[in-house]
This record gives sequence, C-alpha cells and structure tokens, in this order.
Amino acid sequence: MTPEIQSPAKELRFTRSGQAVGFWIAAAICGSVTVTLLACAVYRDINPELPHQAWALLPVTLAFFLIRQAMRMTRHAYLILTPLGIEVFPFFKPTDGMRLITWQEISSADVTADLKRLTLHYDKAKSSGIHLSLMPIRKDRRSLLAKAVTARVSPARPPAN
Repeated sequence: MTPEIQSPAKELRFTRSGQAVGFWIAAAICGSVTVTLLACAVYRDINPELPHQAWALLPVTLAFFLIRQAMRMTRHAYLILTPLGIEVFPFFKPTDGMRLITWQEISSADVTADLKRLTLHYDKAKSSGIHLSLMPIRKDRRSLLAKAVTARVSPARPPAN
C-alpha cells in the first residue's frame, strides 16, 4: 500500500527512468535467450547434444527479476523537490535511507555543464555539501531538474524599475 501524497501539485518527482533502460534491455536479452533455449528443445530428438529445456529456467528467472527492478525504477522517485526541500532516495532500501535536504541548508547549487552531477553547497565557501549524480534521470529531464533547483536556491532578484 502506497502512502498518500499530501500535496502532489507542489512537488516535482524525478525517477530513475534513465537507469531503468539498461534493465529493460537486459530483460529483453534474457527473454530472447529463454525463447532460443525452448526452441532448441523441439529439435532434441534430431540432435541430442542441444541443451535441455530446463536450462530456460535460469534466464527466465533472471528476466523476471530484471523486469521487476526496471518497473520499480520507472515508477519510484529518485529525487523529489518539495516545499520543504529535496528528498533523495538511494538505490538500495530507499525507505530506510531516504534523506531530506531542506532548502534552508542549501547555500548554493551547481550543475555540471554536461548535466551529470548536481552539487548542493551548505556554506558560502563551498567547503561542504553533497554531490548527486543525475545519470539515473533521463537526459531530457535533467535540464528541468537543474533549472528548478537553481531557480529555487538562487537569491531573489530585485524587480527592475
């Protein structure tokens, strides 16, 4: 059972959908190996050296777990931008290892030119902070995340007269 979101209109969710692509491809490869092994079983009476159909259990089991993991990565959040701050969910045990970085803790934010890493600085000297990899997020979503974080962290500009 999933918990209800308090105010979904006020948050931005970024999933690991960019990272899930590799798992979908690996699952497809395991599925094709399964089909090949099962197809070979039809011709075992002609050539007894062909592998037994029981060998298809290994890749189909692996494909099942890869599909399950890919679906989980596609659905569940990696970063959530909320009115309180940024929620970071790790790959393993996300509910136990979730970390909330409040907006008050963040002094400034930097994004690399290739949009592969987000750095949140805790002080003006930029001597402490946290590095977040943006590689699990799809490429077309990284610029949106960078824009949202830098716009929220940057000081408010005075209105032009």
